Amino acid sequence: MSCEAIVEEIVRDEGLTVLGWRDTPVNANTIGRLARSTQPYIEQVFIKRAYGMDEDALERKLYVIRKRAEKEVAQTACERRVFFYLPSLSCRTIVYKGLLLAPQIANFYLELSNSEVRSGLCLVHQRFSTNTFPTWHLAHPFRYLCHNGEINTLRGNVNWMQARTSVLASQLFGDDLKKLEPIIARAKRFGQPG
Repeated sequence: MSCEAIVEEIVRDEGLTVLGWRDTPVNANTIGRLARSTQPYIEQVFIKRAYGMDEDALERKLYVIRKRAEKEVAQTACERRVFFYLPSLSCRTIVYKGLLLAPQIANFYLELSNSEVRSGLCLVHQRFSTNTFPTWHLAHPFRYLCHNGEINTLRGNVNWMQARTSVLASQLFGDDLKKLEPIIARAKRFGQPG
């Protein structure tokens, strides 16, 4: 089963509808040799909300779908699972991520140079690799939080979150809360199964 098929099955299971997939328009000639040689396949999925669902409920459901997809794809035998990554799955934000320098972003992601594309806010972060070799996988997605600097206590933060998982509760997520586990995934190396 392909990664896309797994995502579509989860979307249906969660009561939403996949409207379609779109190859994200990119120009690989604008990035460096290493970035070009390791560039992943980049596409976008469009998901229709359930009838009567408000934006907040849709955003929560998309989060559940993203967390389930990350976990379920990692557990499959799909050979492309090691390259599967969802930088965002949101009705409010689109995240563009890549092994790019800041000036390359608008030239690589073609729609960002399109005068018809508008945004109320745009954040760009350029990571300077200090203790790891740069890869597409390590580019920060800025899903909900931006930080400027290394988080040197990653293992400690992951362990603390896992220790608190048994006491998590949410009226908004309800029974979906268990589908989000692990809340913070253990770090993995790019190119290795989850």
